[in-house]
Amino acid sequence: MSRHLERLLQLDALLRSKQRHTADSLAKELEVSERTIRNDVNFLRDRYGAPVECTRQKGYHYTDLEWRLPTITLSKGELFALTLGARMLESYAGSPYREDLQSAIARLSERLPEQTWVDLQQVADERILFRSGAETNLDAATWHKLEDACRLQKSVQMTYYTASSNSISDRKLDPYLLHIYRGTNPYVIGFCHKRQEVRWFRVDRIQQLEVLAETFVQDPTFDAKDHLEIIFQHEVGSVPVNVVIWFDVRTAPYIRERRWHPTQTLQEHANGSVTLCMTVRGLNNLKRWVLGYGKGAIVKQPPELVELVKQEAEGMLRQYY
Repeated sequence: MSRHLERLLQLDALLRSKQRHTADSLAKELEVSERTIRNDVNFLRDRYGAPVECTRQKGYHYTDLEWRLPTITLSKGELFALTLGARMLESYAGSPYREDLQSAIARLSERLPEQTWVDLQQVADERILFRSGAETNLDAATWHKLEDACRLQKSVQMTYYTASSNSISDRKLDPYLLHIYRGTNPYVIGFCHKRQEVRWFRVDRIQQLEVLAETFVQDPTFDAKDHLEIIFQHEVGSVPVNVVIWFDVRTAPYIRERRWHPTQTLQEHANGSVTLCMTVRGLNNLKRWVLGYGKGAIVKQPPELVELVKQEAEGMLRQYY
């Protein structure tokens, strides 16, 4: 944003306030000369037809508070969409963009008549509600460091907690991209020097992070779209695996109503059951997903996944005897 435009926006806000403003007080507020203030006021009048007057009683003020500076043109629907976006971010604790978006929306709302904005806020607050699942403790500073590292292609050194092994390790990573899975699970995806392959790391599990001066060149064979499409949820395996899972009549409607994977196909059966086929990388998250449907799901292929589910189910059963 240019300094002139920024000053005009600040001047516009001051002219809408209930305080009495003179050229001197406006100049001090905006840290410019009185001459600059008068030039800006004339600019608003001549270029945008702003209804600005100066009287002894009120000082500089708008005679019509419904007038809006046309520097940013947003329809009521567009601002409402942004408002709902802010509400969604509010429902996800730890969002690194929540405060910035709220501030931007507040400034944009000044371009709408006050009653219109009040009506939008009321609908957003009372009629459309968002709730998230489990919350994450995401450190905004860490996230923004990773943003910079991705943009500048700089390697990072991090201390990382691995939940599956309950261990802490030091990792050097070339961060390729940031990915927020299902709104609440923030990941950085990149080349792990320790494992010598592309890995996913939960950003909220990074305990320390340093952006290094060292730059990297991204693997030219890495395609973000292809990489994200073939995984199931957020697990990355080394070899694509063909998966076949049967779902009974009661469970089938829940499988039909969503697209679970880009490669999936559904085989409908005469009795109302359905078989889901897809090609994925990684089986552990798929195992947990299948177990979530209990006896309503049976893994047919591959044998490795059948064994994983069988061992987990047997282990669960032993817990209750």
